[in-house]
Amino acid sequence: MASRPGILTDWPWKPLGSFKYVVLAPWVIHSTYSMLVKDKNERDVGTFLILPLLLWRMVHNQIWITLSRYRTAKGNGRIVDKGLEFDQVDREREWDDQILFNGLLYYLACYTLPGASHLPLWRTEGLVMAMLIHAGPVEFLYYWLHRALHHHFLYSRYHSHHHSSIVTEPITSVIHPFAEHISYFLLFSIPMLTLVFTNTASVGTMVVYVTYIDFMNNMGHSNFEVVPKWLFAIFPPLKYLIYTSSFHSLHHTQFRTNYSLFMPFYDYIYGTTDKASDTLQESALKREEEIPDVVHLTHLTTPQSIYHLRLGFAYLASKPYTSKWYLSLMWPFTAWSMILTWIYGTTFIVEANRFDKLKLQTWAIPKYSLQYLLKSQKVGINTMIEKAILDAERKGIKVLSLGLRNQGEELNIYGGLYVSRHPKLKVKIVDGSSLVIALLLNTIPKGTTQVLLRGKLTKVAYGLAFTLSQQNVQVATLYEDDYVRLKKSFKSSETNLTFSKTSTQTVWLVGDEVSEEEQLKAPKGTLFIPYTQFPPKKYRKDCFYHCTPAMLAPPSLENIHSCEDWLPRRVMSAWRIAGIVHSLEGWNEHECGHTMNNIDKVWDSTLQHGFKPIPIQVKELA
Repeated sequence: MASRPGILTDWPWKPLGSFKYVVLAPWVIHSTYSMLVKDKNERDVGTFLILPLLLWRMVHNQIWITLSRYRTAKGNGRIVDKGLEFDQVDREREWDDQILFNGLLYYLACYTLPGASHLPLWRTEGLVMAMLIHAGPVEFLYYWLHRALHHHFLYSRYHSHHHSSIVTEPITSVIHPFAEHISYFLLFSIPMLTLVFTNTASVGTMVVYVTYIDFMNNMGHSNFEVVPKWLFAIFPPLKYLIYTSSFHSLHHTQFRTNYSLFMPFYDYIYGTTDKASDTLQESALKREEEIPDVVHLTHLTTPQSIYHLRLGFAYLASKPYTSKWYLSLMWPFTAWSMILTWIYGTTFIVEANRFDKLKLQTWAIPKYSLQYLLKSQKVGINTMIEKAILDAERKGIKVLSLGLRNQGEELNIYGGLYVSRHPKLKVKIVDGSSLVIALLLNTIPKGTTQVLLRGKLTKVAYGLAFTLSQQNVQVATLYEDDYVRLKKSFKSSETNLTFSKTSTQTVWLVGDEVSEEEQLKAPKGTLFIPYTQFPPKKYRKDCFYHCTPAMLAPPSLENIHSCEDWLPRRVMSAWRIAGIVHSLEGWNEHECGHTMNNIDKVWDSTLQHGFKPIPIQVKELA
């Protein structure tokens, strides 16, 4: 929102919320019906293709968003180093409003303007005319309109909303108040209306012109440089006809330079070109891939999780992962992505962060949670993880932490398999078990004298049971097999471990494999605290469920604008934090396999670096 919002700031369909697309329904239904029912000579292909054009614009924009986020995470070609925050993602959520607005006007023109309907598929002279008109009147008028929008009166009421994003994303290009979009559409309609009135318009010309505008807009706000310097060396006049990402990035950091739309020509004429334009482009092009200090290795969870990745839908990624019904409508894309995960067997960069001087990255294995449970996939997954570790070793990365199922006992003995295979590894492998145990011990309500441990017995479960027993907390199990296995793992014969078929404990420590039947045995008001990386299914409405082991990130941790799986904003899993703390402290040993760091030392260090436990939110049950 602008600092002093003017009239026509909000979109007219804002009260409709997610149902705003219904405003297109009458036009879409009518054009489709006419296409199916009318005779061939009476069909209007151009009007019918408006909806596919709008869909193509959305896909085109999303491609740029994904590409930009991937490239800025890698670091090569990146222009501005500052991070994004959640407020920018929220502010830029409604980027499809301008596509909806344009679609309405396209339909309105086709149904009201003579010569705007029943267009031929292609006319070359129309395309040439559109490009010439754009280079002349459109670029010239936009330049002066843009300068006017930077006048304090209009800037404070309208254009400041766009400039709230100093670090731009491709879709920042269309984040303007409604009034601004009206003026922009009037400008961009000049070539299109001219073609209509001169009977030189065609469907192809309209599609090419709109795609050109979207392409240039997205490129200019992508925050990574794509235009090579040699292009201007071969044909010097091109420098005045095509802007670069770094050229427009300076407008968002300096505000009073580089006003042009896509052609810097007018900035050079009127002396508003930023002197750093050329040097910034050169420096951005020279930037190589960034080498992080710490890598967190995760993987995909469900097929729909691709949309919740930072590289997927920005707004979904900024919220904790939950299944959305409308994503099932995208099953062709989901199925195609699943096929790609089978073919593409290399990790990819998901996110990059900065914590003071520490550079962080998150890498993902292109495998789903279900595949980790299949024996046939074990060798392939292990190969991918091992390759990622060796890549980290080759790049000189200090610490690699294993997230989600990348550290399963049956898969790789909590990461110990890779250390045994490569005993001279310099990159330290961290499974985070010591921090997880420390966090859980500090999550259990003070004064608790007995807990019930239920779920798959893991390294964390054994360590948790042993430590609680040493602290005179009674640890109960529901099954005799679990009791026997835990008992054998304890060195002392005297423990606070018990086996009970009835569950009177109101604090349950739960891992994988806890069933609905077992949860139903818990007393009303029981607190379920997961010790696993995956949250248990919530079968009880009269009980409380804490989140999986995680902590709040300190404010100095930058560029956090997406949620880690199902965790809330600015909350990081303990396994991921463990790798960061390991690097900050400079610990020179692995924490994987059956080894574990000192729990108290790890906990104190984590708190000193600003990470905070998430308080248990216990609301009164209805």
